Amino acid sequence: MAAGALLGVSDDTIRRWVDKGRLGASVVDGRQVVDGAELAALAKELADDSLDALDDGIGRRSARNHFTGLVTKVVSDQVMSQVELQCGRFKVVSLISTEAVNELQLEVGSVATAVVKATNVTLEGPRS
Repeated sequence: MAAGALLGVSDDTIRRWVDKGRLGASVVDGRQVVDGAELAALAKELADDSLDALDDGIGRRSARNHFTGLVTKVVSDQVMSQVELQCGRFKVVSLISTEAVNELQLEVGSVATAVVKATNVTLEGPRS
């Protein structure tokens, strides 16, 4: 069931939510199918805002996309560093100056927020 994978829960949880009426489903070709718009609404409802408490920049930046997580890897040379964050189930990789890594005291286990302001974000749809 793709709905469970998209929400980060088990198929059994999706079935229980359907049984309890929290999520609607119809039967197509003998399989339960959840409406995508309804699933999107539930995903927004379930979004974990608890990490936002660790990001004191919320409401003070123009970039809408921010991901707070734990630094899992830092690879540095004299000039540049590659910093990897695990933000929930998403990995975010940033290339920044080694000077910035040192100033921000970023090391494995640190909490950091990746702020994304992009003029071009590419999307990929499902396979046909």
